Amino acid sequence: MQNVLLIGAGKGGSALLQMFLTTKMVNIAAVIDKHLNAEGMVLAKQHGIPIADDWKTHVTKDIDIIFEVSGNQALLQQLMENKFDHITVIPSPMAHILSDLFQEKQELIQTLKSQTYRDGRVFNSMNEGMIFIDSNEEIVLFNQTAEEIIGTSRDDAVGKNVKYVVPNTRLPRILNTRKAEFNKKQLLNSNLQIIATRLPIIDDGGTLLGALALFKDITDVIQMAEEVTNLKQISSLLEAIIQSSNEAISVVDENGKGTLINKAYTKMTGLSESDVIGKPADIDISEGENIHVKVLESRRPVKGARLKVGPAKKDVIVNAAPVIVDGFLKGSVGILQDESKLRELNSELNTAKHIIRTLEAKNTFDDIIGHSEEMVVALEQAKLGANTPATILLRGESGTGKELFAHAIHNESNQKYNKFIRVNCAAISESLLESELFGYEEEAFSGAKRGGKKGYFEEANNGSIFLDEIGELSLATQAKLLRVMKEKEIIRVGGEFPIPVNVRIIGATNMNIEKALAEGRFLEDLYYRLNRYPISIPPLRQRKEDMMDLCRILIEKINQDYGRNVKGITEKAVKKLNMYEWPGNVRELENALSRAMIFLDSRTEWIDHVHLPELKASSKQNASKQSILLNEDLTLSSAVEDFEAVYIQKQLEKFHYNRTKTAKALGISIRSLYYKMDKYSLAKDSVQ
Repeated sequence: MQNVLLIGAGKGGSALLQMFLTTKMVNIAAVIDKHLNAEGMVLAKQHGIPIADDWKTHVTKDIDIIFEVSGNQALLQQLMENKFDHITVIPSPMAHILSDLFQEKQELIQTLKSQTYRDGRVFNSMNEGMIFIDSNEEIVLFNQTAEEIIGTSRDDAVGKNVKYVVPNTRLPRILNTRKAEFNKKQLLNSNLQIIATRLPIIDDGGTLLGALALFKDITDVIQMAEEVTNLKQISSLLEAIIQSSNEAISVVDENGKGTLINKAYTKMTGLSESDVIGKPADIDISEGENIHVKVLESRRPVKGARLKVGPAKKDVIVNAAPVIVDGFLKGSVGILQDESKLRELNSELNTAKHIIRTLEAKNTFDDIIGHSEEMVVALEQAKLGANTPATILLRGESGTGKELFAHAIHNESNQKYNKFIRVNCAAISESLLESELFGYEEEAFSGAKRGGKKGYFEEANNGSIFLDEIGELSLATQAKLLRVMKEKEIIRVGGEFPIPVNVRIIGATNMNIEKALAEGRFLEDLYYRLNRYPISIPPLRQRKEDMMDLCRILIEKINQDYGRNVKGITEKAVKKLNMYEWPGNVRELENALSRAMIFLDSRTEWIDHVHLPELKASSKQNASKQSILLNEDLTLSSAVEDFEAVYIQKQLEKFHYNRTKTAKALGISIRSLYYKMDKYSLAKDSVQ
């Protein structure tokens, strides 16, 4: 077996590689190309063949033949100068000729196979028996249906006199009369009656070549009549089902003409059958793209298209799909849904999802994308910590995926079959937080439920509780949380007796908790108990090598959310993303990709750099940052605080001191915003 080295993995190299993979005469030692994502490189990797971007280390004594397919004359000259004497170098033109000849051979073989297979399939798949005899009355052709009707195998029939196989046959009569007989009944035996058509086969010169019989068991004809009746019944049943459906349905033929609508469609659009049937597919559209025509042109489904239909310009969402029968496009079927009702259902679904998210962890470590050194370290720490009962503190900037880590830690732990409760400590007011965390007894306060209520810690018993924004807890709540961690028990609001709980606590914060500790805003004992197993999650700017993988996963998620079919992102776009520092981390990256996909043309399948929103910081922001960074006398903590104060002030000014909009833009709670405004003595004479 010859050892082959393939240099060049473009179109020609890929074709040559495919040729080699079909033969056992050669062993492919390696495939070389400077573009590691070239077509041939991907194919080689799929088949476990070594790949590389440098040929020099692979030209060894074990190599017998080198195929140079890159077309680079300088490279060819280097190969000829540096190869071993026994190695044969085949240049690009000769390699391409070999590839073309092999391809042509394969195509010819495939064509012959397909033709032979098709002819045989046609002959044997016919629902009629076929017998062809030559001028000597010997059977030449005998198909599968003839075998089934007559009860004789092809091997026992071909080459025999037809009278031996079918004693009362009338085919010899056709040889004598040269006249065709159509739809003649014949009783082959006491239990078998057929209808047969018999034809003489005569060439252009008038020479009789033989006779052909086409016949069918009358039982099949009767069965076919019954099937036609059944088809009519099925058609009526299907139409009744369509008409009774609550979904508005519209069907057009392959020419884009309306063929069917149901009552729900008429009710939604206000258009009757006379308005639609036989009319162009866009007759019902008030505003928007003709979805049926798009489906007919592309032969692909369209999902989530928003249109206005009918005289009332009803807002609807349309899902349409091609109707393909036996490989032929027969039309398009669309289902229209009232957008207002979908919004109501979506609101209910989001509420349900919110409830579910507080009861279970939905992500695992497989869902966390990251191959950078910083992320690998964080993942290894998290996996190790998941297998211990220790309290874990997740530290990282907003948007880095702390909640994702918390879900994965729970699902990897021994508590994974029990509840996972998520609590955003900054989103619940101080007056409600204690009762939500620890529950309350009946009549503990005005409005308390009869029988009291379990708190999050009781709900999470034997499971995990994720305390997000734990740095926002008040000192009073911190003290109660410390007691839970020490004593493994809680006391409900208004209660007297402790309730034991076994809960693993996973905390998360994006604040400088050590600074809060120094300023007396965080209990020292609680800090040491929480910080026993800290995990630092790196910001996106420190792991930009993960950008491509993150974009791929986020695009898949956004495709599902928006009903799009974007395939991915170009290298130019990724390069643009890598030039930005991403203060909002992965959350901001998802926002940028979402905005790009929203405005992306429906026919565009790849996000390019021109589709991405502007990612540069404003000149004022840059000036503010620069002024802080230039002050080299500041400690890191002081510099961070100074920048935070400047940034929050700029955001307040941007939103005209509207606290709600500012907090939303900053990605923090209103309570956190008020705290930071007090901390930095920022202006408060604002519009609420």
